[in-house]
Amino acid sequence: MATNRTYDQIKVGDTATRSRICTANDLYVFAHASGNINPLHLPDTEWTPLKEEGGPSAPFMWGAALISAVVGNVLPGPGTVYRNQTLNFHAKAKVDRVLDVTVTVLDKLSDNRLRMLTEVRLDDGTLVAEGEAEVIAPTVSISYDPEKLPSLLMKRHHHFDGLVELAKGLPAMPTSVVCPDDANSLNGTVLAAQAGLIIPILCGPKKRIEATAEKIGVDISSYELIDTIDEDQAAAKAVALVHEGRVRSVMKGHLHTDDLLRHVVKREGGLRTKRRISHVFVMDVPGRSTPLLVSDAAINISPDLNTKVDITQNSINIARSIGIDPPKVGILSALETVNPAIPSTIDAAVLSKMADRGQIKGGIVDGPLAMDNAIDMEAAQTKGIVSQVAGNAEVLIVPNLEAGNMVVKELTFLAHSETAGLVVGARVPIILTSRADSDRARLVSCALASLYDYFNNEGVAFSGVSQAEAAE
Repeated sequence: MATNRTYDQIKVGDTATRSRICTANDLYVFAHASGNINPLHLPDTEWTPLKEEGGPSAPFMWGAALISAVVGNVLPGPGTVYRNQTLNFHAKAKVDRVLDVTVTVLDKLSDNRLRMLTEVRLDDGTLVAEGEAEVIAPTVSISYDPEKLPSLLMKRHHHFDGLVELAKGLPAMPTSVVCPDDANSLNGTVLAAQAGLIIPILCGPKKRIEATAEKIGVDISSYELIDTIDEDQAAAKAVALVHEGRVRSVMKGHLHTDDLLRHVVKREGGLRTKRRISHVFVMDVPGRSTPLLVSDAAINISPDLNTKVDITQNSINIARSIGIDPPKVGILSALETVNPAIPSTIDAAVLSKMADRGQIKGGIVDGPLAMDNAIDMEAAQTKGIVSQVAGNAEVLIVPNLEAGNMVVKELTFLAHSETAGLVVGARVPIILTSRADSDRARLVSCALASLYDYFNNEGVAFSGVSQAEAAE
């Protein structure tokens, strides 16, 4: 509880100190709240002078806001009204530094006013800011529960921006696009082409595609367009282009997933391999240090153990292709202990042991894990789980499609995550997004396909430098 001290309770010489760590998130919040987007204060800014100065520093006025927090929360506390504040600034505060904020009562004035000394120092004593404040102290006792304050949501999706920029360093990938005859799918295709990620070959009813292009105002005259009667013929042609060696990926447009995958998985003329195909969601979750992968939430409804082996391996390969190497893979169930009454816990334990024995390669696999202790370290520690994966999972393998769909939708609509999707296990990556997904989701999915294609061919993730350039 934040509890105040009234004017009558306060004496000259009374003092209060509070400490605060300067975090990168503080700088983002302050930039949004104040409108001050000076690159000197933004952690992700690639500005040369910042590197020379050891990175960004907190705005001085952010430090001043810390003074108001002590005045408004502690001394005098809730109910205090500012009259004026003088400040002199002396030293910069960098991210991860601890600041000590002190206010001291210098004088009690008429009309319930107080004159106060205010100081902000680094934890080594270096003076950051100092000055005097005049405030009107409260005359009645007030307590306020900080838990009543609504939480603040900061939406940042910097992982996807980085993946798109990285993929731009690769040659554009020839891609057959099936029925891009709505605004999202066609615009996503054009954006990916303009970004240099794909060279599209459009497959579908020509009149519908051209009408959509005219409606949204994009020029598709430079793209090859193969006219088909309907969605089924378009999907068949898109797959056939792979066998002809003309494309290295297939992209789903405005048609149902089953209508495309029917041609992908058919025995004659399809794109099958020895491995079961599966879908992997790659999610940019605000606040996470890496993307989060979830599989399978789109294709395999109730996978058996053998299918889960392929789902897990496919997910590991995608994670490695975007630079998460080795990825930490959590096999999810309803609880974190093996229980014969819950078959998914047994599958999880077997998958974990198979990874230990090298039957699943390239990742650190553990399970069963419940959702909380897979992604939250405190939850894992509370339950006494000792694991390299628990609390740090970067890949989540769900027990079935229903569970996966719920996880992805909750992250999307409650955690405000952005999503991209890819089907792997076929001869080429299949760029598979929902018909309702935005054009940005398609753009990022094209970047994923390009990076995954490079990984499949070279055996390592693309780092921005080609193998030939690295050899030189």
